[in-house]
Amino acid sequence: MSATHKAVLEKANAAITQGDYEGFLAFCAEDTQWTFVGDRTLHGKEAVRQWMATAYTEPPRFEVHHLIAEGDFVTALGEITLKDEGGKATRHAHCDVWRFREGRMAGLHAFVIEAPLEGG
Repeated sequence: MSATHKAVLEKANAAITQGDYEGFLAFCAEDTQWTFVGDRTLHGKEAVRQWMATAYTEPPRFEVHHLIAEGDFVTALGEITLKDEGGKATRHAHCDVWRFREGRMAGLHAFVIEAPLEGG
């Protein structure tokens, strides 16, 4: 199952970087719960949808350095670059721990910190 979960996460991330947020959400359980450690917790797919509408003014760019899967969990370690409403890019280092249930992303614990852009 671990390889399957990794493939699901890779497909979901591909959708989100193309701006296909509904395509991404199709991989999530209805009752998915996302915890951004030290910030907030989102309960349910609709809450995630609303958060994406404000957080992703432009599709994010992911650089995944490592995907580690075991059992029902996949950990993604890498960087994400987001643009704000003014078009300013900010880079963040992240460690996302995804929990899967019945082939869908049912939970996320995200550890995210802002990291300076190279040359910035």
